[in-house]
Amino acid sequence: MDIDTIGDWKRTDDCGSLRRDDIGREVVLIGWVNRRRDLGKLIFIDLRDRFGLTQIVFDKESDAISHERASILRNEWVIAVKGEVTPRVAGQENPDLPTGDIEVKVNELKILNETEVPPFQVNGKIDASENLRLKYRYLELRRPALFHNLVMRHKIALSIRNFLNTEGFLEVETPFLAKSTPEGARDYLVPSRINKGSFYALPQSPQLFKQLLMMAGFDRYFQIVRCFRDEDLRADRQPEFTQVDLELAFVDEDGIMDVVEGMMVDIFSKVLGYGVSRPFSRIEYNKALDLYGSDKPDLRFGMELVDVSDLVRSSTLKAFTKVIGEGGVVKAINVKKGASFSRKELDELSSMVTDTGAKGLFWAKLRPDGWQSTLNKFVPPDSRSALEERLGAVEGDLIIFVSDMANVAGEALGRLRIEIGRRLGLVKDGTYSFVWITRFPLLEYDEDEKRYVAVHHPFTAPLEEDIPLLGERPEAVRARSYDLVLNGEEIGGGSVRIYNIGLQDQIFRILGLGNEEAKEKFGFFLEALTYGAPPHGGIALGFDRLVAIMVGAESLRDVIAFPKTQRATCAVTDAPSPVGRDQLAELGLSVL
Repeated sequence: MDIDTIGDWKRTDDCGSLRRDDIGREVVLIGWVNRRRDLGKLIFIDLRDRFGLTQIVFDKESDAISHERASILRNEWVIAVKGEVTPRVAGQENPDLPTGDIEVKVNELKILNETEVPPFQVNGKIDASENLRLKYRYLELRRPALFHNLVMRHKIALSIRNFLNTEGFLEVETPFLAKSTPEGARDYLVPSRINKGSFYALPQSPQLFKQLLMMAGFDRYFQIVRCFRDEDLRADRQPEFTQVDLELAFVDEDGIMDVVEGMMVDIFSKVLGYGVSRPFSRIEYNKALDLYGSDKPDLRFGMELVDVSDLVRSSTLKAFTKVIGEGGVVKAINVKKGASFSRKELDELSSMVTDTGAKGLFWAKLRPDGWQSTLNKFVPPDSRSALEERLGAVEGDLIIFVSDMANVAGEALGRLRIEIGRRLGLVKDGTYSFVWITRFPLLEYDEDEKRYVAVHHPFTAPLEEDIPLLGERPEAVRARSYDLVLNGEEIGGGSVRIYNIGLQDQIFRILGLGNEEAKEKFGFFLEALTYGAPPHGGIALGFDRLVAIMVGAESLRDVIAFPKTQRATCAVTDAPSPVGRDQLAELGLSVL
């Protein structure tokens, strides 16, 4: 078949813009065939481009040649048409389509390209595996839903840039070819051809460079930046990801949080038309674990965890008394109207608890005639009444108990809380709840490495009142750090930084980093601290995750144009792939 050229045709309009006011105009539209309906003398085509759909009509009586050519068109062929905008026949308008009041009566057709049979249908329901859709991602991106996510990503990024610009921030690009300074995950290494045997590292974060910018006097820096981590992948992690990186000088935690809250209010209002109230809630790390069993709680519903150890201490149930005697706790949640849960559902919840490492759960349904529970013979009536009062439980509710060490019981009930909230529909789509989690531990002891490691990173400042504890009780020191949590997902983390060389040296010593190793890894940074470093702090927000939550996507892959698979490969290009011996020789490398 002959393929036409575009020639001197110029697109006059896109496929989503024509309205009744355009009736009578001659237009040129160019796009993909989304759907064809052949009614004999009339052929209808839904023509698609990134802006929308327009129905075009080929009439055999008025243009037999174009009608004959249109009969061979198939979905995803690329065509250009010239014709007149006319009103749709009365009663055949499509109110669900912005262009649904009009159609274009074609008087000339150009077939610009045909297509092989696509491996899956582009319009309509998804009929292919994710691996196949990732391989042909450029076809899947034609789907309106996925394309919409990428448009929203653009709008969110633009809104962030505009807001930060008005707040006096400067967008500064930092190097991608940097020094390897592992911060937990493995670096992606890039061999140097000129300096054989030496390597760059792709940045896990611009952390040190943005701190250097504060020392250079930039005062307020931001960057929407690509970062890289060569870590073992989980279901929703990407080896390369995007973060909104901020750093500010001469501020404390409140100043940083104030900027971020203002930015969130602005983008949710302008992009989604959603009103976010501020100030955001703040919960200290230990309290978050105590109340929700998680350092990233979803506050769109209640059901807090309650310690009831004192109320069941006198029970005769060994599963309670033995744990309490060994220093553990008994915690409970009250599920409003949860007495309707079936035995099967309760068994499923029990399996979730044991999956976390907890020993199991006990439950009590509050019926009109009292408790329906195996606990009746172990917990006396007065204790049951006290439990109901503390938990705010009434007839029709369900109380769930877990007894174990505090961290295990908290994690188990925390996961149950989220699952039960999902099952009961306590979380409504299109609602958003922010919370700051503050004052994380500065350090934790790594049993495998037999040393302390930084919970956030080694440049995080300790709370001033906890600095005296660094010598004897490092694990008790709290950090000037904070995470931003949205709908139960951590979307960012940051801290006030150490800007004093003496304190930084002390932290390195606690981390087991000797002078020579510290100088080798961070010598340039330590030297910069000696040249008048200002007080400063910042935050990095996970841009991919923020976009996913805002558009309601189930996976980060749904908001990234060309994501990696769970095996960290690019399905489109088949990267990573072997390279030739000549390239390796030039780099002074060989593959074992």
